[in-house]
Amino acid sequence: MTDAPGFVPDTAFAVPGRLVPSNRAAARWQPARIAAIRRETPRAATFRLALPHWTPHVPGQHYMVRLTAPDGYTAQRHYSVASPPDDDGFIELTVGHVAGGEVSGHLHTTARPGDTVEVRGPLGGFFAWPGDRPALLLGAGTGVVPLMAMVRHHRRRGLAVPLRLIVSARTREDLLYAEEFGPETTVVLTRTAGRLSAAHLAPYLPGGGEEADWEAYVCGGNGFAEHASRLLVDGGLRVNRIRIERFG
Repeated sequence: MTDAPGFVPDTAFAVPGRLVPSNRAAARWQPARIAAIRRETPRAATFRLALPHWTPHVPGQHYMVRLTAPDGYTAQRHYSVASPPDDDGFIELTVGHVAGGEVSGHLHTTARPGDTVEVRGPLGGFFAWPGDRPALLLGAGTGVVPLMAMVRHHRRRGLAVPLRLIVSARTREDLLYAEEFGPETTVVLTRTAGRLSAAHLAPYLPGGGEEADWEAYVCGGNGFAEHASRLLVDGGLRVNRIRIERFG
């Protein structure tokens, strides 16, 4: 996810649904060692963190990352987990480099493997998908991060429940995780194909031919989240089947 102001749920659509049980360990800060940094695009990188007090997350949850300056000043941001929940002892956070972002700027320009940051989590419940029902995932930019955790979980567990991912990006160079996309993924390149449209979603909406009672997860910037959610509602998906995380 991105830097300030972080992401917030869209309460006009997202509903609590299944809540993740509270975890006392998630409420405390802990040091996390940067084990590796992997470049995803020119503006985004994945930070693999080793946690001394690791606990499994549910795909769709996030962590808070906190930095503390020598004078005591702190900055913290929310970042969704990209890795599946069974990566014992580690989490991966894919972070976009935001101009002027205190946390993302430090991670992209200063942090190195072996450095330590503070984290707290896993947090969040309404956007979590434990793999128990068909899911239609719609993401743009770094909004694909929590959705990729769901895809990886689906693949690693060999889940039979239907799952589809639709990703929107300006160009192929802007795509996160492009080399991992499989038959469950549709890519919409807006520079050449235009915006996400009703036609992309039609097979997964009521009467579209797919025999599944889909629950939609939408994640991206404000404009994308608004556009995608309206397409879903106009296509007949019930509002209480749509969960949204937005940023910007």
